[in-house]
Amino acid sequence: MYIYLLLFFLLGVLCSFFIEILGYRLPIGEYIFKKSTCDKCNHELKLYEKIPIISFIIQRGRCNYCHQRISKLYLFIEILSGILFALTYLSFQESGILKLVFGLLFITSLIIICFSDTKYMIISDEVLIVFSSIILLLKLFIGFYNEEILNLMDLGYALIDIVIDVVIVYLIMFAIKKIGDLVFKKESLGKGDLKMMAYIAIVMNFKLCIVIIFLASFIALPFAIISNLKKDKPMLPFGPCLAIATMILFLLQVDFNSLLELIH
Repeated sequence: MYIYLLLFFLLGVLCSFFIEILGYRLPIGEYIFKKSTCDKCNHELKLYEKIPIISFIIQRGRCNYCHQRISKLYLFIEILSGILFALTYLSFQESGILKLVFGLLFITSLIIICFSDTKYMIISDEVLIVFSSIILLLKLFIGFYNEEILNLMDLGYALIDIVIDVVIVYLIMFAIKKIGDLVFKKESLGKGDLKMMAYIAIVMNFKLCIVIIFLASFIALPFAIISNLKKDKPMLPFGPCLAIATMILFLLQVDFNSLLELIH
């Protein structure tokens, strides 16, 4: 099993290159297939400078041309991607290849959201639309494959259930945003956070999404307190907190009934 964990860790590290491209370029409207360059001096990177983790170590965290420090966020995302891919394998290794692929795609989308929201405080619509489509189709296909969906009527009911979950979660987030805006006299949540939770509702039902919102709030609390103590009081992205809370419940394969039993 350990060799598979290592392989999936390496797969995650390799995929982090594409995760960073999508998370870095889509939010600011850059062409995703353009050549990679240094953030500071815009010098085109050589092949070895694009290798995740290794390039950071070889370059000692600095650009070879302008000698400015490379953001440690890139290194963090590369290591995080490897760890999360390994954990996804660990969680879904006995669930079949389809659910494993489903899990890897969902985790990948959450990592991209973490990266872009941390760097720009933007959650890209393109990422949400593309992954929503892929995740929805794959979820329905898994339902057919496992004979949970047997005919068009079952398909219709499954789609209705998903739409209801998405609408309920979006309305809950919208209500939280409006209340937060009134209380804090400023924008408390971005539109991207609302759309993100609607996307998560495709995978997790609305009951679990409510748990995710509460858990994300607790994760964000210490950062909010620290931020509030600073003079400039910078805005904090909530997307990464929602993503972390979602990853915890998703990788542990928690369902709402088991949570109720745990509370009782």
